[in-house]
Amino acid sequence: MKIKRIAHLGVAVSDLDSAMKFFTEGLPLEVTHTEDYQGMKIAFIPIGDSSVELLQDVSGSSAIKKFLDKNGEGIHHIAYEVDDINQAISELKAKGIKLIDEKPRQGAHGMSVAFMHPKATHGILMELCQTSSDDH
Repeated sequence: MKIKRIAHLGVAVSDLDSAMKFFTEGLPLEVTHTEDYQGMKIAFIPIGDSSVELLQDVSGSSAIKKFLDKNGEGIHHIAYEVDDINQAISELKAKGIKLIDEKPRQGAHGMSVAFMHPKATHGILMELCQTSSDDH
């Protein structure tokens, strides 16, 4: 498995508009677009070859809602881009690393994604992702 880069940091936020205002007015960054995905509204903020994804619950029952209730706002996950997500999953399984997703699934921004369980990664929710193009 080759990890190409940190694709993004997922940040759980209570108020997307307030968070976007901080990143665009407080820092010199730009939100390129927002997307609705699995009960969340996500704002994408590119920074160099990576990005920050601001994640707000809009359904009352998303994974972000559960995270916010337990932990408050903050980093939810780190996503690593790989060349071949199926190969990466196979290698992790062969090493006995606990996975949340044993097969890739469709993620936001058109990516194939799979998550590793935080119990296997020293408490950090880690995502593997494979983009359909290199423009992410």
